[in-house]
Amino acid sequence: MPATLDQLSARQIAAGVASGAFSAVEVAQAALDAIAERDADTQAFLQVSEDLALAAAARVDALRAAGRALPPLAGVPVAFKDNMNLLGTRTTCASHMLERYESPFTATCVQRLLDAGATPLGKLNMDEFAFGSTTDSSAFHPTNNPWGLALVPGGSSGGSAAAVAAGEVTLALGSDTGGSIRQPASLCGVVGMKPTYGVVSRYGVVAFGSSLDQVGPLGRRVEDVALALNALVAGGRDPRDSTSQACEQDFIAHLDDPIEGRHVGIIPSLLEAPGLSAEVRVAMRLAAERLEAQGAHIVEVSLPNMASAIAAYYVIAPCEAFSNLARFDGVRYGYQEPGCATLAKQTSLSRARGFDQEAKRRQMLGAYLLSSGVYEQYYLPAQKVRTLITADYQRAFERVDAILMPTSPTVAWEHGAISDPAALYLADVFTISSNIAGNCAISVPVCLGSESGLPIGAQLQGPSFADARLLTFARALERSCSMEGLVAPGFAGRGGELA
Repeated sequence: MPATLDQLSARQIAAGVASGAFSAVEVAQAALDAIAERDADTQAFLQVSEDLALAAAARVDALRAAGRALPPLAGVPVAFKDNMNLLGTRTTCASHMLERYESPFTATCVQRLLDAGATPLGKLNMDEFAFGSTTDSSAFHPTNNPWGLALVPGGSSGGSAAAVAAGEVTLALGSDTGGSIRQPASLCGVVGMKPTYGVVSRYGVVAFGSSLDQVGPLGRRVEDVALALNALVAGGRDPRDSTSQACEQDFIAHLDDPIEGRHVGIIPSLLEAPGLSAEVRVAMRLAAERLEAQGAHIVEVSLPNMASAIAAYYVIAPCEAFSNLARFDGVRYGYQEPGCATLAKQTSLSRARGFDQEAKRRQMLGAYLLSSGVYEQYYLPAQKVRTLITADYQRAFERVDAILMPTSPTVAWEHGAISDPAALYLADVFTISSNIAGNCAISVPVCLGSESGLPIGAQLQGPSFADARLLTFARALERSCSMEGLVAPGFAGRGGELA
């Protein structure tokens, strides 16, 4: 019986290509077939790069034919959130502002996966400029959750999570400013990791909040995510990104180490947080029990300033967004309003019509918060809160190796069910604090909700630059919850067949 692409892990695909069980071109074609069969439902892609994919796969096959050693992700299908430049594609940030913007170069994070032999399938949908938690704010179309097409996939990396959950690609890259990898990973039942700030280069990634943004991988298995991280750090520190840090870790070497005797922190007050669903509460208790059954010690810890994280984030992030998006003025690049008599008129109308509602809202909020008199009242206190949150984490990690908490307060909800922006912001209530502090965090599927039947992810957070150790805990949780390699019902086996 021939296998379908979604049945194979990244390691199995690379091994199959290396052994000659199938060629990289055959894998690429299977991925293209899966996208053709499934993406009309998920709408995860904004652009499919068929020519780039087949050319990259042919280069891998040529290496094998020449008897050369193959790179670690040889032939593995991958796609990229559309805020990452890839030469030969557009980089639109799901906005009319950049609708026709052709990538002039390839982002470092993208290039490192290509150097590792991965096959680039294209660019994935997102909330406009990464502003959102649903992927409904894309200027082009919403993305649907493969677990229910009437449901949101989360955001802002919703296209990345949906493409992986539907088996269209094996790996995807997303960006995470306040939970934008982990929250959609939880809602779509996949693994999504935000590495420590600085571990992955952001050169060539369109900035939202420069002190908060981090690029990370999504996959259906913890091992796939670990393999992707190995590729992302393989080139060392990127001198083109001033925040990039050298990372010597091997994310695979200790993946299956036992966690017996290690300490996992829980925060009891979070299980009583307003808005936390009963299903998620049960899932968190299950996750703690599964880790404890493997010998981990469950320890109560406190993050007393975590309750202020959302308030601090929605001061810091809009201020940085206002600064970063000021460059889109309709003069140098981006949408340009025609027929304007003056430069001022052209800039004003280009920005008014190039940006959609949420992008305007966040930039206007940032402009206000940075204005004279307001800056001292809000921005400076928010930075002080950031220092307090970071210190809380440092104290907690003196006692524990990782902290377990929910990823999202609920399972996925229907498109349009939440219209109040403030209510949508609360979807990131459990994820934002790790961006504020810059530490590493990962969401791992642990169960299906007993009432909804939808996936629920548990979040593990670790100290800065303890990413490899965090993956060991994530793998232990995955191993005990039997959710590894999950493809959304109705999508498994549709298209993507390998001989």
